[in-house]
Amino acid sequence: MKKFILICILVFPLLIFSQEEYSTKNKRAIKHFEAALVYYEKFEDLNTITQLKMALDIDSNFVEAYNLFATLYENKRDFLNTIKYYSKAIKAKPDFSYKTYYFLGKAQLKMGIYEDAKNNFESCINFDGVSPKLEAYSTALLERAEFGVNALNNPVEFNPVNMGENVNTEYDDYWPSLTIDEKVLSTTVLLPKDDRYPISYINSQEDFFITYKKDSTWAKTVNIGTPINTKESEGSQAFSVDGRLLFYAVCSRREDYGACDIYFSEKKGNVWSEPKNIGQPVNSIAWESNPTFSSDGRTLIFTAGHRRGGSGKKDLWKSVLQYDGTWSEPENLGDLINSKGEDVAPFIHPDNKTLYFASEGHLGMGGMDLFVSRKNDKGVWQKPVNLGYPINTFKDEFGLIVNAHGDLAMFSSDREDSRGQDIYSFNLQAEFRPNPVTYVKGIVYDVITSKKLGAKFELIDLETSEIVVRSFSNEVSGEYIVCLPIDKNYAFNVSKENYLFHSENFSLKNIDDPTKPYKLDIPLQPLSKGVKVVLKNIFFETDSYKLKPESYIELRKLIEFMNFNLKLKVEIGGHTDNVGTKQYNQTLSNNRARTVYDYLIKNSISSSRLSYKAYYFSQPIYSNDTEEGRAMNRRTEFKIVEVE
Repeated sequence: MKKFILICILVFPLLIFSQEEYSTKNKRAIKHFEAALVYYEKFEDLNTITQLKMALDIDSNFVEAYNLFATLYENKRDFLNTIKYYSKAIKAKPDFSYKTYYFLGKAQLKMGIYEDAKNNFESCINFDGVSPKLEAYSTALLERAEFGVNALNNPVEFNPVNMGENVNTEYDDYWPSLTIDEKVLSTTVLLPKDDRYPISYINSQEDFFITYKKDSTWAKTVNIGTPINTKESEGSQAFSVDGRLLFYAVCSRREDYGACDIYFSEKKGNVWSEPKNIGQPVNSIAWESNPTFSSDGRTLIFTAGHRRGGSGKKDLWKSVLQYDGTWSEPENLGDLINSKGEDVAPFIHPDNKTLYFASEGHLGMGGMDLFVSRKNDKGVWQKPVNLGYPINTFKDEFGLIVNAHGDLAMFSSDREDSRGQDIYSFNLQAEFRPNPVTYVKGIVYDVITSKKLGAKFELIDLETSEIVVRSFSNEVSGEYIVCLPIDKNYAFNVSKENYLFHSENFSLKNIDDPTKPYKLDIPLQPLSKGVKVVLKNIFFETDSYKLKPESYIELRKLIEFMNFNLKLKVEIGGHTDNVGTKQYNQTLSNNRARTVYDYLIKNSISSSRLSYKAYYFSQPIYSNDTEEGRAMNRRTEFKIVEVE
């Protein structure tokens, strides 16, 4: 900080005081002013102020004295006094220097006095002899001032509600993180290291607190405890959507790669694992922080400062978890997202298409503003949109998250009804909302023993064959949550070694309530003779044995399963409803089973391991009296006939 101030000291006299002669002729006033400069360069603020007051008592129109007063307060970030003394300088001599108008406009921008800032930047630009450099700076800041004026005149709807003493502590609370089912909320809390003394720079550290919702009410927040929290600081945490993984930032540990690194911990049952550094290539010698983890179970977006290949001071980057457990080389999110300034605090919504973040570099209200960007159909992030006033102000705003439905946002703020920084929620205006998503949750268990199981999940877009989500259930409790973006149809596969895989499908197009969550407990069958599973994502054309294109996802899964379990012999069973004659359905079910059989053989599964059989409507699993029941009876089954 002292180095920064010293640079200001060296530069400022060149900007403001480099006149051929002072604005006063009074030698006594000049003597006091030059004494003030000496004290200023020694960081002796009280003596600087005394000498400046003496100079101004002698000559109340001494412009340089007012400018040094303003500079002194600007270094302290006391912008009201900065504005006061630059204004006095201009009043004393309006034509003294265009630089004074520039610095006054900057200070007014810091305080949200946009109309006055606009006028002063215009005065700087129109001043005779203005330097091209400061004219360019003023033009850029004039755009911000005009943006602020327009934003104040066109406020967005914003009614933040303090989330109350169960969520907020007596200390500063910030960086909220929420699971997709809105049942678990974590926050970062600034605590005293020694609670006998007030919080200060040396007597403070950050811990994570957690609270659980029951019957629409948040329980009293509690410290998440060891092994995650330590005597040092842990900050800017983010859950995976299912709450199974926690990513967060840690700084200045001996084993780290850079100034701050990203760590993670996994929840096993109700216990968090020993945290681990996520390692290279995500972490580097640069500063990495502010992680957010996508609902696809693979994509980590984070902030890095001055990382090689970046666009500005701090940029947003992404890395993808590979199938072998390693992370891809981080990729910069690009110049549309990243500015020349600081771009921080990303939050990727569970729709995996909407990104919220804070930026000082994009056009905004003056400090850190909140922005939203969306991916287009080609997966490219679009130009960020400012969330508007009064969500954004002249202060710094960051740390926004949005719930799964997309209508409720949370952030931290120090407002009149807060105890320092508190967590607030508010209804997000429609134009800033993401695509709503829903989810399926339940427990995976062994159908024979009822033992809870850790299993792998894949959610696949039936139209594109893209894996939308890849995740795992809790290996102790068997609990899982998988995000389901709406307006798509999905194949849903659950697999575990030594078990038959389980398949479901979710059709989320054109349904009455697409945001209604699903509850689905999944029994997995241990591999043994006679067990069978319905292949719910094999589809045929109506009254035909021609496979629909979306069936190949399930067939590839079946091939993968057969190649992994080489000792199995299986039967493909074809089933129909009872509409039509027995002979018709016998033939249809035979042809459909044979089609699957042939596909497997064409894809290198030995015919010695395969058989097929037509069951027509002889083994219904639902009543044929309803269309829904008949649809369930039209199925293809996979049965183990031999385990060598």
